[in-house]
Amino acid sequence: MENNLSASQREASEAVEAAHLASLTVAKFDQAKIDRICEAMARVALAESARLGQMAHQETGFGKPEDKYEKNRFAAEDVWNHFKNLKTVGIISDKGSVVEIASPRGVVAAIIPSTNPTSTAIFKIIIAIKSRNTIVLSPHPAAVRCVMETARVMKEVAVKEGLPPDAIHCLTELTIEGTETLMRHKQTKVILATGGLGLVRAAYSSGKPAFGVGPGNVPVYIEKTADLEKAVSDILTGTCFDNGTICASEQSVVVDASIAKQVREEFKRQGAHFLTQDEADKVAKVLVTEQRTLNPKIVGKSAEYIANLAGISIPPNTRCLIADCGGVGRDYPWSIEKLSPTLAFFVVEDFEKAALRCLEVLNFGGMGHTVGMHTRNRQAAIAFAELMPAARICINTPTTHGAIGFSTDLPPSMTLGCGSWGGNVTSDNISPIHLLDIKRVAFETRPVGKKIQQTQQVQKPKPRISREEIAAIVDSFLAKRLSESVDIEKSRAEDLSQPELAQSTSPVKTIIHELRLPEKTENGKRAVDFVSENDVRNALERNEKIYIHSKTIITPAARDLGEEKDIFVKT
Repeated sequence: MENNLSASQREASEAVEAAHLASLTVAKFDQAKIDRICEAMARVALAESARLGQMAHQETGFGKPEDKYEKNRFAAEDVWNHFKNLKTVGIISDKGSVVEIASPRGVVAAIIPSTNPTSTAIFKIIIAIKSRNTIVLSPHPAAVRCVMETARVMKEVAVKEGLPPDAIHCLTELTIEGTETLMRHKQTKVILATGGLGLVRAAYSSGKPAFGVGPGNVPVYIEKTADLEKAVSDILTGTCFDNGTICASEQSVVVDASIAKQVREEFKRQGAHFLTQDEADKVAKVLVTEQRTLNPKIVGKSAEYIANLAGISIPPNTRCLIADCGGVGRDYPWSIEKLSPTLAFFVVEDFEKAALRCLEVLNFGGMGHTVGMHTRNRQAAIAFAELMPAARICINTPTTHGAIGFSTDLPPSMTLGCGSWGGNVTSDNISPIHLLDIKRVAFETRPVGKKIQQTQQVQKPKPRISREEIAAIVDSFLAKRLSESVDIEKSRAEDLSQPELAQSTSPVKTIIHELRLPEKTENGKRAVDFVSENDVRNALERNEKIYIHSKTIITPAARDLGEEKDIFVKT
């Protein structure tokens, strides 16, 4: 079977097997060692962020080197600072009745996209090792060199801190078959799939747990109470960042009619260019292919590049192209996810119409991902969010930065789940927690009572009691009764004169009298009136005999033990 594998399949298989063996060692690391390794990797990734960003830009042709640097910095610094104190080893939570214990999963298969290659690689390596897993990366064929270099520099410092060399591996032979082998290998325990829809579906059909992400055709609504200058600034910041390659970047703007004119002027003032209908039609032809899918040639390109490709002229220093859009769907190319500094522009009458339009945009390729809104009305923001089938509703911030946790308090992440709306297993921002299996030790807090069945009750046989148990019971009973009787009579004696006590006919009086005046033996020892098992054991410890007379009361257990040890002497 191995002989029939291609070079890429063989590499993937061998990488997973080696990573699995390494995972057995990594699973034994304590929290301090794991954190030292991750700290070293984060530090070197931060130091190399600019160089790796430049490599990614040169190899893929996407985005801007300075923005790719910032994404790398975010993945190396912000992500690590957020999770550095997270417990991922041993007991991570103890609430008394429930104790949580973290376990690593094993080998993580990480699919790396061409749009954000180095930042995604940094992010996935850190969260995989932080959770005591090992990782095999499969980069997009257009980003092999920059991802390999990212893995190399991080692996180099990690190995110096004690990480097994096979714990981090980047595939070099890239084919669909090789990636499928990686995802389907029996030792692959979980998949982090960032990439095209087909690849994400392949991850989900691999039979392994997979965290995939869906496309992010993000609409943003400018509501009539918004701070218009800030709203426009945020939208342009988001959609222009790295030329729109982050899947959470704004793709469409929905504006209340009462403020539409002001919004247009503000966009123009801040460097956006509204296209005429003829210009919009020309650009539309380069935005999509004949099959009405996104044209990869415009992904991550500048507004100027796209305009030149479409054969139109735009003002110098134009940051973004905007076109009025009459609807949503295949017949409206501007309504798709464009992954570039291009925006569809919709004008609506009111809040309800705005919500409906945003729903349409999400349904056309962005379900579950991200929505934006600019408003001064908090209640309106919450009401809007309740209507949106999206995992992240970013308010008064660029959606690009808000969704990944750069400008919001969401967990910082380069992998954003879209929930069941987008066909994903989670709607979370993926973190080290998602790469852990958590055991929960649960102690009983509500005892389960025994229910006696009144009907069809079966007569249970009475338990048999041993001779020793009977002797102990009798022993205890007699000792207690005698003690009580003695205490009562002693109390009475304190209140009576000796003549009165002498004339008493109480049976207990006789016992007390005998206890006070026991018979003497020939050697001066006095015989006792009562012997318990305890008395026998005490005598054995002192190596003494117990003197008894004809009326001495001896419990069954005391008699058995005393006769066995020949401890009784009869007077």
